[in-house]
Amino acid sequence: MNRICIVEDEPELAALVADYVRAASYVPEVFNDGALALDAIRRAPPALVVLDLMLPGLDGLALCRALRAFSQVPVIMVTARVEEIDRLLGLDAGADDYLCKPFSPRELVARIKAILRRAAMSNHAPAPALLVDTDARRALVHGQALALTPSEFEVLAALARRPGQVFTRAHLLDLLRQGDLEVTERAIDSHVKNLRRKIDAAAPGLEPIRSIYGLGYRLDL
Repeated sequence: MNRICIVEDEPELAALVADYVRAASYVPEVFNDGALALDAIRRAPPALVVLDLMLPGLDGLALCRALRAFSQVPVIMVTARVEEIDRLLGLDAGADDYLCKPFSPRELVARIKAILRRAAMSNHAPAPALLVDTDARRALVHGQALALTPSEFEVLAALARRPGQVFTRAHLLDLLRQGDLEVTERAIDSHVKNLRRKIDAAAPGLEPIRSIYGLGYRLDL
């Protein structure tokens, strides 16, 4: 049975979420401390993590970044912060979804089910049409190599490392600058446009790079 790790320091909310998770036939595990949750996840990875942003000690952003250093377990971040920048920070840290407090426990369970359903489908999916080999620095579409510029490859490689995760333009820009590439934020859109054109030329109708309105881009494989 799927275990759901709930990291929340508000006892009443944690208990409420646990009740709904249990009613949906999952096994809830509640932690009110980020460091304890991180240690438990290392020892026994759950199916999904529901993570509060504001935690004592190790906060949600730090915990999410630490998780992403060794695990791709799905993370739904929940918080009372409603500013766009907070949502972007959560997604940049590696969260798969974001829910603002107060939220409906039913909606949270629906999102848990949707994420786990997608994860189950990807585990049984055939080989992806798009393959990015970072060691060989090449991208293949149905076995056909794409002719990419260094910047285009870095954008595609960043998206491919975490398929399904939304990357902001600023995040992609930082990644390219770490590779000593001269780029501007506006150039990110141009690189994505070129990537889409080249992928479509190799496999008409294949559109793995999605635009997420107001946030950035996501790779769906």
